[in-house]
Amino acid sequence: MALALVFLLALGLMAALALQPAWRAHRRRQLQARPMPASWRRILRHRVPMVQRLPADLQLRLKQLMQVFLAEKQFIGCAGQPITDEVRVTIAAQACLPLLGAPRDFYPALRQILVYPGAFAVQRVHPGTAGVLMEQRQVLAGESWSQGQVVLSWQDVLEGAAQPEDGRNVVVHEFAHQLDQVKGFANGAPLLGSRAAYRRWSATMQQQFDDLRARVDAGIPDILSDYGATDPAEFFAVASEVFFEQPEQLAWARPALYQLLADYYKLDPLSWR
Repeated sequence: MALALVFLLALGLMAALALQPAWRAHRRRQLQARPMPASWRRILRHRVPMVQRLPADLQLRLKQLMQVFLAEKQFIGCAGQPITDEVRVTIAAQACLPLLGAPRDFYPALRQILVYPGAFAVQRVHPGTAGVLMEQRQVLAGESWSQGQVVLSWQDVLEGAAQPEDGRNVVVHEFAHQLDQVKGFANGAPLLGSRAAYRRWSATMQQQFDDLRARVDAGIPDILSDYGATDPAEFFAVASEVFFEQPEQLAWARPALYQLLADYYKLDPLSWR
């Protein structure tokens, strides 16, 4: 009798696991079918002017994605930062921009968004001379962790949203890292789907990254910030910020990079103007 009960429980668990993706898809369709609350739409108009640039179909798509994102992701205030609809909607709108084109999951590894009032300090251990490890304090506007968290400065979120043409957007930057980290680590190459796509990505990104590093070493200004020369993961995140906010400048200065990102995101921000 006990053995039969265990067998039935195992079958029930297997059935629940098998049905989970279908149930999640059904729930997401229901969320996307809901009208966005009027108060959220007012927040979008006031805080995220980039949304007004989008074609009507992409504006609708963004709002549908936001409904799911806001239902599934937990926001946590840190250092006294309150979590209001303004905070949640402003962050969600920018976090969903990278999801607008290609059908993707909703950052499946992400569980929590931690929000500080302003820049936050972290301690990092770096190798020093003679192999000695040294602790260093860094002040950050955002950070993406592969363990399922994104950390953001609310002040920097607001500034990035308010200036949609300066090529700097901490939310897009950190959520580009989430796309990169979906495989468990960040190396500047998100999931692409085929060996040919990876070969093209690697060749183009390496050439563009090497070029930026050479320009930084020579003191030559570039459309991409110097921070993009840190490593391939930061290069992808920085390039993603510029792709969404300064598509004309990126397409002119680095056409191969713009086309690679347009193919990946399945979006053409040049056409939004």
